[in-house]
Amino acid sequence: MTQITLHNTMSRQREIFQPIDPQNVRMYVCGPTVYDRAHLGNARPVVVFDLLFRLLRHVYGADHVTYVRNFTDVDDKINARAAETGRDIREITDETIQWFLDDMGALGAMEPTQAPRATEYIGEMISMIEGLISRGHAYAAEGHVLFAVDSWKEGYGKLSGRSVDDMIAGARVEVAPYKRNPMDFVLWKPSGDDLPGWDSPWGRGRPGWHIECSAMSDALLGASFDIHGGGNDLMFPHHENEIAQSCCANPDGGFAKVWLHNEMLQVEGKKMSKSLGNFFTVQDLFQQGWPGEVIRLVFLQTHYRKPMDWTEAKAQAARDTLKKWRKMTDGVVAGDVSPAVVEAVASDLNSAGAVTELHKLASAGDAGALLASAQFLGLLTPEMGAWADEPEAGADLLAPLAEKLAAVRAKAMETKDFSEVDRLKTALLDAGVEVRMSKAGVELSPKDGFDAAKLEGL
Repeated sequence: MTQITLHNTMSRQREIFQPIDPQNVRMYVCGPTVYDRAHLGNARPVVVFDLLFRLLRHVYGADHVTYVRNFTDVDDKINARAAETGRDIREITDETIQWFLDDMGALGAMEPTQAPRATEYIGEMISMIEGLISRGHAYAAEGHVLFAVDSWKEGYGKLSGRSVDDMIAGARVEVAPYKRNPMDFVLWKPSGDDLPGWDSPWGRGRPGWHIECSAMSDALLGASFDIHGGGNDLMFPHHENEIAQSCCANPDGGFAKVWLHNEMLQVEGKKMSKSLGNFFTVQDLFQQGWPGEVIRLVFLQTHYRKPMDWTEAKAQAARDTLKKWRKMTDGVVAGDVSPAVVEAVASDLNSAGAVTELHKLASAGDAGALLASAQFLGLLTPEMGAWADEPEAGADLLAPLAEKLAAVRAKAMETKDFSEVDRLKTALLDAGVEVRMSKAGVELSPKDGFDAAKLEGL
């Protein structure tokens, strides 16, 4: 069996992955808060953990892997969006969840085994909070329930590598009169008549953010499971708080055995932000003409624990590569997945190394292995290939020019006078056209900055 190694954030080292039960490998990944379109940064963990899901299914069998990714559908941002638009909260969350599923599907991401909504697990959250209170790890105050960080001081901070005392000294946390300790965090909070709420022993209210994932993972995966993942921005406080709640609620359970965190995303070398004008939703990139398969390949070319820089140059190169691979595998029956590709992914999800192996297969002309291996990575699947069949911008202009250049080149081969070939090629390059000449003929394709106006008169 393939040996999988993963970098465990908790131990800060790479470990051989040994599931608790090989017949029931379990993974939980924090999903989106559903109030708006998913941005490009939201998509990175989806692709990262989709790759891990595919690897686990390949190694242990599809029927032996359970992948849970939640939807947070009760949150102050959702409440604010409802107040701002006058729309019903359920209408907003239903719509946004479908947007998310459609956009991530277009990136080649398989749907998880389970995709629970937080509002479906309010009873489990209340039950877990009651257990925490009874064990002395939480307390009720003024309609709120808070987790008492001091009650689990020996374990709090291990994931992020911070001590409780250091965190208190540098904390930017809500200072409230009902808190015993500034680091204590909310498990339950009161709701007015204008906000979503559920009846509880502490009055009508709604859950805090952190308790949601603890309750849902416990209900669907048990008190101990194999892998917990998410972006590194969730490490503190969200994941740290999850660990505290879950370990105190289930002292005999181990919660997550392995923790994985992906690095953040940049755009053209800068942090993505609305103020810089480089904030993109996934849908924005689709509207700009970038296919989901291209976006996925750009993501896969960077290791998940390194910052990923989205650039148009990378996207164009990925587009060209996929066009070439799709042409090479057209009509080909998929062979076996290359062991080298599986080995790369099994080595702490080295997707960049796996893509390098795909290039080697393409160079060797092994179309069957290329197709199977690319599909293992979520590329070159039939459902993602419609974009490659669409004529590119300028194709109607370039087809006759390709014929003309081919004729001029054929004549030059006889006369040995290549001046006209050079003139045409220079003009095409100046217009942003990629020129490829071989024994098979001439191929022209538009690149970034293609300017059709410069082709007039050629």
